[in-house]
Amino acid sequence: MSIRIALIEDHNLTRMGLKVAFNEQSDIELVGEAAGGEAGLSLLLSRQPDVAVVDIGLPDIDGIEVVRRLREQTPADAKTTTKILMLTMHDSEDSVMAAFAAGADSYCMKQTELSELMIAVRETCEGNSWIDPAIASIVLRQMRKSPVAAGGVESTVEINALDPEYTQVLDNYPLTERELEILELIVGGCSNAEIAERSYITVGTVKTHVRNILNKLGVDDRTKAAVRALRAGLVN
Repeated sequence: MSIRIALIEDHNLTRMGLKVAFNEQSDIELVGEAAGGEAGLSLLLSRQPDVAVVDIGLPDIDGIEVVRRLREQTPADAKTTTKILMLTMHDSEDSVMAAFAAGADSYCMKQTELSELMIAVRETCEGNSWIDPAIASIVLRQMRKSPVAAGGVESTVEINALDPEYTQVLDNYPLTERELEILELIVGGCSNAEIAERSYITVGTVKTHVRNILNKLGVDDRTKAAVRALRAGLVN
């Protein structure tokens, strides 16, 4: 079954390029497009796509406001809930966290390669939060802070931690003490070479440990491993 996708992007060349890229994918169906926030919101409410790729910098209401209104206006018993992938040039902490707080599922920079964007779309459709490596450090930094925002209101930012099947894997094959040490260094942003130096082991051994950690956490890259580790409380 194809992924039904809607595109909300005001820059004509960008929108046209993404349309061509989406139409070239055998598992993606572009069901609508809009160049503004109001038109985009109407499109999402009427077509209810699986995934919406939404630019933050729209000419009338911005993409964050589009997402906020969409979440407010989507019935709780809706058969489908549109997943939101924010596509933007903005990598400021305020923009990133505001997007997630509004209800975005994933965040991708416009500089991202098209192949990576397609992965992000598919991951988002499957219910996984895809976070561009360029802004992952912002999310990780926020996740280390208190979950209670100013004024005592709990933050609405939510990023998937461990799926039940991977929790079971960790129960049966828990991370070793060495793997936990390396996971802590991954969260700290260390490269394989830096981990090897700090842990007094070879880079090859580090790669083996990292591969085992990714397998146990059910992820395919270090950024996702760091996010899941923090959400699951595996590291502080």
